[in-house]
Amino acid sequence: MKKGFSVLLTAFLVMVFVVTGCGSKTDKAKKDTSSIQVGTNAEFPPFEKLEADGKITGFDAEILDAIAKATGMKAELKHMGFDAVFDGLDRGKLDAAIAAITITDERKNKYDFSEPYFEAKQWILVPKGSNIKSLKELNGKRIGVQSGTTGEEVVKAAFGKTYANLKGYDVVPAAVDDLQLKRLDAVVVDKAVAIDYLKKLGSDKFQTIEDPSLKTEYYGIAVKKGNKEVLNKINEGLKKIRQNGTYDKIYKKYFGNK
Repeated sequence: MKKGFSVLLTAFLVMVFVVTGCGSKTDKAKKDTSSIQVGTNAEFPPFEKLEADGKITGFDAEILDAIAKATGMKAELKHMGFDAVFDGLDRGKLDAAIAAITITDERKNKYDFSEPYFEAKQWILVPKGSNIKSLKELNGKRIGVQSGTTGEEVVKAAFGKTYANLKGYDVVPAAVDDLQLKRLDAVVVDKAVAIDYLKKLGSDKFQTIEDPSLKTEYYGIAVKKGNKEVLNKINEGLKKIRQNGTYDKIYKKYFGNK
């Protein structure tokens, strides 16, 4: 009897240990989505901008904050280079990235994306009085883009990957500076960003061009491939802020009525 009792007791304790251990792992997994690290490139207004006090503001920043509040998450937004955002996901230093990232087939091979949260398109920013009317007419012209973006991709698709007059920049402001200094003939950049710069620089000095041949793009929040926990939480938050009107309020603040 004692031997039988000992065997039963041992088996019971093993079961308790296993169940407790599993419970701990489950709790740990749940805690992983309660606080997430998110990367951005805060040099792409009006989507993200680094203020003098170190705070990151902009459309993306407010959308992320709204998602976090809607799902009970804490999201810490960190400024870094655009390429560093993806490197952070690859290395597991970031849980997510929001940086006006266009969802492309190439990126989807490596990352998972949230449901689209913004519709975009590439526009062309040129000096006032320029005769340029389309992307094709930029052939032979000096074109500035932010490296690693879809702006760079559309220029390479139009004029070839080795187009000599294409200049890539780490950040859009540097490209716009060179446009002002007449070192460039045009900057290809996302529509909302082009419009934002036109407001700052003045429509008496610069103008924007919309080329109907350029396709519509969609931004998504990126996570490491297979990170379903964080992705589901983000999509849950996006759905909630669309339903309760928060998304529309933030959109109107930055871009006016749809």
